[in-house]
Amino acid sequence: MVFILNTTKNTVIAQKGVLADTFFSRMIGLLNRQSLLPGEALVITRCKSVHMLFMRFPIDAIFIDKNSHVVGLVERLLPFQFSRIFLKTSQVIEVPSGVIVQSRTALDDKIEIKQADN
Repeated sequence: MVFILNTTKNTVIAQKGVLADTFFSRMIGLLNRQSLLPGEALVITRCKSVHMLFMRFPIDAIFIDKNSHVVGLVERLLPFQFSRIFLKTSQVIEVPSGVIVQSRTALDDKIEIKQADN
């Protein structure tokens, strides 16, 4: 479990993030989920875009580079849509729709992903 913080704005993005860093976990993503609850997130490594094929709910996607700066934002990505490709992306954080606005996350903000305290 990981905790995700926008350190530029000092806002919490997610308290219960899960890391998708294997081929299988990256391939499955959120396909086996009915929804993302408030405070949940999926962090996908080695990812420059996302697709919503066969998804059941909208999400926000925060694209960050290798230095943990936001290089792309997609609000309310709907089922069966595709995000654009963000070439500088190292990881994408998938969160419930509305989190980008709620956390006031903007381009070039610094994001911290750390192990959550249990």
